[in-house]
Amino acid sequence: MFVKNISECAEFTANDGCRIKEWLHPKNDAVDLPYSVAMATVDVGEQSYKHKLEQAEVYLITSGHGRMHIDDEEQDVKSGDAIYIKPERIQWIENNGQESLCFIALVNPPWSEEGDLRVS
Repeated sequence: MFVKNISECAEFTANDGCRIKEWLHPKNDAVDLPYSVAMATVDVGEQSYKHKLEQAEVYLITSGHGRMHIDDEEQDVKSGDAIYIKPERIQWIENNGQESLCFIALVNPPWSEEGDLRVS
């Protein structure tokens, strides 16, 4: 059995500007998974940088609300929403709420810094 609490995860800032805790990642943990799982946070009034991943990604919003941008589309999102982002799509999320916007990010294949590209 493998159990890991989010409090055990070191926080870092990803290329997109989100505060990230990698919950499960096959490069760090004794798990045989084709994806990675992270908790991301965007502070009130902030937004992630425009970026794109080589991988497919799913955001599961756990708290707060904001506005999701994928290429030319945008939509308000809130706690309980799931967002699918195809590979190579320009994306960013903004927190326009009154509390931290938190979401679980599932990335398949697993997230890599090299595959997370900031765009103008």
